[in-house]
Amino acid sequence: MSTPVVTQQPGTVPSAVVSPTGEWNSKLCDCCKDCPVCLLGLCCPTILGCYVAHKYGEPFLLGITPGGMTALRTHMRLSYGIRGTICNDALTICCCGWCEMCRMAREIRLRSGAYH
Repeated sequence: MSTPVVTQQPGTVPSAVVSPTGEWNSKLCDCCKDCPVCLLGLCCPTILGCYVAHKYGEPFLLGITPGGMTALRTHMRLSYGIRGTICNDALTICCCGWCEMCRMAREIRLRSGAYH
């Protein structure tokens, strides 16, 4: 008897609007483009991580789980059609985590229409 192969993880994925350029909609250090998110990340990055995970449709505790933000960035990048590698995801979160969480929050807000 053969065992079925799981090809998709359970959970909801936000509607993926593929990036036509294959790039993020903002630069890593464009924190001032969204001052409330920037201030939240500066004052309490843990809450920003939970906010990003929740707004993306994942359990909010993923934002404080070791490796959770790297996994979330990778999933977001792949579902939005943004070029990159898992190694780059991990290095960006490790070295510039606060700025990257702000960029991820901006990306989610932009794609969900929160700025319109």
